[in-house]
Amino acid sequence: MSAPAQQRIIFQHIDEPGYTNDIECYLRNGGYEVLKKSVGRKPEELIDEVKKSGLRGRGGAGFPCGVKWGLVDRKSGKPIYLIVNADESEPGTFKDRYIMHQDPHQLIEGTIISCFANNVKQAYIYIRGEMPEGARILEKAIAEARAKNFVGPNILGTGYSCEIYVHRGAGAYICGEETGLIESLEGKRANPRIKPPYFPAVLGLYQCPTIVNNVETLCQVKYICDVGGEAYAKIGTPGNTGTRIFCVSGHVQRPGYYEFPAGTITMGQLLNDVCGGPLPGRTFKAVIPGGSSAKVLKFGERYKGKRKVGADMVDYDWGVEDVPMDFDSLAMIGSMGGSGGVIVMDDTVNMVEALANINAFYSHESCGQCTPCREGSLWMKKISSRMVNGDARPQDGALLKSVADQIPGRTICAFGEACSWPTQSFTIKFKDEFDAYSEVKKTLPADRTVLV
Repeated sequence: MSAPAQQRIIFQHIDEPGYTNDIECYLRNGGYEVLKKSVGRKPEELIDEVKKSGLRGRGGAGFPCGVKWGLVDRKSGKPIYLIVNADESEPGTFKDRYIMHQDPHQLIEGTIISCFANNVKQAYIYIRGEMPEGARILEKAIAEARAKNFVGPNILGTGYSCEIYVHRGAGAYICGEETGLIESLEGKRANPRIKPPYFPAVLGLYQCPTIVNNVETLCQVKYICDVGGEAYAKIGTPGNTGTRIFCVSGHVQRPGYYEFPAGTITMGQLLNDVCGGPLPGRTFKAVIPGGSSAKVLKFGERYKGKRKVGADMVDYDWGVEDVPMDFDSLAMIGSMGGSGGVIVMDDTVNMVEALANINAFYSHESCGQCTPCREGSLWMKKISSRMVNGDARPQDGALLKSVADQIPGRTICAFGEACSWPTQSFTIKFKDEFDAYSEVKKTLPADRTVLV
């Protein structure tokens, strides 16, 4: 069966000839009309629309957006803040960057609508430090929006005021974790906070109630407030509503970003029909479906079990190509949808060397606060680096897995899981390759470069 057609909501205009990121172009294409409509409604109505939509956060965890908003402490009397998590640091993920570069006013409009719904008077866009051009574009867009009275005091004459500030990130992957981000925004080292008590909805920025949503999520909110929560919930599949943007990179003929109704396209349709299949003369070997921290999937494996379809439990028997690209289906087979970063590896890839590069990244990015993560990520890097630099042993795969197994569930934030899952899955699914690497290494060119 061929792939369904793309349904572009967030990327509706992004590739249109002549479409620019200035406000006049945005206004010509219906920009800020949803904001005008939304500020005429009651805030609680907008929150209810988001709840009815079933929107799940697009930053990686897939937590329901309406539920997150419902947890905010509205009784303390403290100001409520909204933070846009634009610290897109997950390797293999590049959707938010395109939104900010090509259509920044869509993000600003979604942010102001979300602020109005939650009585937020001050919002921050925390953008990745390595995106200076994106920060410049956002600053310009906010100034344009302020000049048109869409941001700032007395927005559209309603008496509601809200400012948006752009904050450059600290150049660290850990700043994408919401409490680490909050620490960084307060001017401190980005060490994630212990939860409880520091749930952002209660004790977030400046110890005040705080909402943290990522870029794509807030753009979806704009669309929800336009068409209504019930209409939005009809897009995609139950429990996985709306559209999802997939960032496909690696060994396919047409890498790029693609937007489909969630759960309506399978991995095989995405990689073969949409992305053109493997490079000539090659075959698919492995895929990471949700950014580098998601567990790797091996082509040729099968996954069996039961899944809920409507009110019924039905059997499934899937190869990697058969898996629907939604949060729940990918979780059922032991991986995750994550941030939508689909990283494809073909039969030319040495999985030991691929893992060595991933381990080097996570070791470098650990904040070092928790011993299992600080020491575990370092030792995984040391072992895999030693392997690819000429001193591999048959037992190293088992050693790597034993180190990785000591990290999950023993750290303050989810970075412990993020750094351990690649090693756990690579060494299990490609055990033979790790066991044989000490002999394979002897046959590889002496000047072979491995980036660790």
